[in-house]
Amino acid sequence: MKLIGMLDSPYVRRVAICLKLLKIDFEHQSLSVFSTFEQFRQINPVVKAPTLITDDGQLLMDSTLIIDYLSQGAAGDRLMPQDAAARLRAYRLLGLALAACEKAVQIVYERKRPVEKQHAPWTERVIGQLLAAFGALEAELAMPVPQGQFGNAEVTIAVAWYFTQSMMPELLIAQDFPRLQAFCAEAEQRPEFIGTPAD
Repeated sequence: MKLIGMLDSPYVRRVAICLKLLKIDFEHQSLSVFSTFEQFRQINPVVKAPTLITDDGQLLMDSTLIIDYLSQGAAGDRLMPQDAAARLRAYRLLGLALAACEKAVQIVYERKRPVEKQHAPWTERVIGQLLAAFGALEAELAMPVPQGQFGNAEVTIAVAWYFTQSMMPELLIAQDFPRLQAFCAEAEQRPEFIGTPAD
């Protein structure tokens, strides 16, 4: 199994960490959708990161679909709680974390455009959405994640936080989100995170 994409992408990193949580052996090929576009296109003509190449050579795209495929075992999804109420909460957390990821990436891409082509009203709206997602996650974490539960939702929260903090610390003031800051700092100390650095 091979994972294609750079770990500075929150989507690639979340897949890599989930693979490690699942104890699935994989090879990581660090290709950029920008600087190594042609090389990436030879593997996947759509040039979408992450791309997973399964053991039988099939291509899968989209981090959520890849994680869903990988986490399905005989006992069901191994990265989501089995209890119905806990599972619903995990889906709620996951939706907020993915929204934060999406908005952070949109802001990064917008900032790569020439200044005269950036659209300030759109950027302000996206920043508002980003802060709303992290604000909702901060409120959700008033009820702690149960001891021993660390799966897809928790990985995605931590990866989204790290990406946003590293790319735009001026937008996301850590002190305004003390629960998220503590939760994500603890997550980054896990071996799966330490062994999967975003830098």
